[in-house]
Amino acid sequence: MKTTLQLSVIALAASAVLSPAAAIAEGELNLYSSRHYDTDERLYSDFEEMTGITINRIEGKADELITRMQAEGENSPADVLLTVDTSRLERAKDAGVLQSIDSDTLEATLPDYVQDEDNQWFGFSQRARILFYDKDAVENPPMTYQDLANPEFEGMVCIRSSSNVYTQTIVSALIEHLGYDATLDWAKAVVGNFARDPQGGDTDQLRGIVSGECKVAMSNTYYFARAIRKDVSGLSPDIEKVGWVFPNQNSIGAHMNLSGGGVAAHAPNKENAIKFLEYLASPQAQQYFSAGNDEYPAVPGVAISPSVASLGFFKPDDLDATAIAGNVADAQKLLNEAGWE
Repeated sequence: MKTTLQLSVIALAASAVLSPAAAIAEGELNLYSSRHYDTDERLYSDFEEMTGITINRIEGKADELITRMQAEGENSPADVLLTVDTSRLERAKDAGVLQSIDSDTLEATLPDYVQDEDNQWFGFSQRARILFYDKDAVENPPMTYQDLANPEFEGMVCIRSSSNVYTQTIVSALIEHLGYDATLDWAKAVVGNFARDPQGGDTDQLRGIVSGECKVAMSNTYYFARAIRKDVSGLSPDIEKVGWVFPNQNSIGAHMNLSGGGVAAHAPNKENAIKFLEYLASPQAQQYFSAGNDEYPAVPGVAISPSVASLGFFKPDDLDATAIAGNVADAQKLLNEAGWE
């Protein structure tokens, strides 16, 4: 996993109300998830069939679930929290809603850099955060994250807001690599190159290239790969217009966002929770992640879906996720200083 990459996915499903009886019942697992993908139904049903453990699910936004778990305290029925992005995983740890676990399976299967140093959370799927450009309008696209600050891209760049976790974690990684002051100078210059005020999600940045409003954009790979695999309005019909670059291939490599989870601090079904996390690291589950949501697996050697494979091989940034998480507060401060809305 330190050379090329693959794909993965985790997800969630319909909301449920967990009764106290269900929370402590033998053979059950209470899953709190901020994942919003429909492709995990088979992931969950196969786990239930393999283990006989019934999964009860609660879904919501990450911060809402973390706040809920804090409010529930020792009486929380939650066994596992799943969410996206390193910053949210670290936020859950800082909030005291996760616990350290021992798992020889996870230690042996997952690369060290996708594991929390205290084993409170683990990454199970990844998305490369890369650069996209209008092939008709940009003859020499940016080849590194640093290039986004170059004067030739003035008025061309579309990117998400400073409040978005993807923006925060790429900046957190750059702080680790470049230092605070150099990253601040970079961020100020990127703001000066904005084609528009930050708005919308990653797919909206890609649609901006198709519409001509943006000439260069940053997005996670799975949004683009999804538009290759199936029709995405405003993007798929004109996707041939969009080129892409895996940045910093001669230096730090392409930044990776994690999706992952951990065992809840007061999990009533702790053994089942650990079994579930170990299952998410299994070849079968990792392949579901790849085929279902156009992500890269966290486990090395898992085959990737054709849509993701079509993006090509690349060097990922294997910066330890704990180091990235530790810079998130500084990243938010930096973005505010840079005038990044």
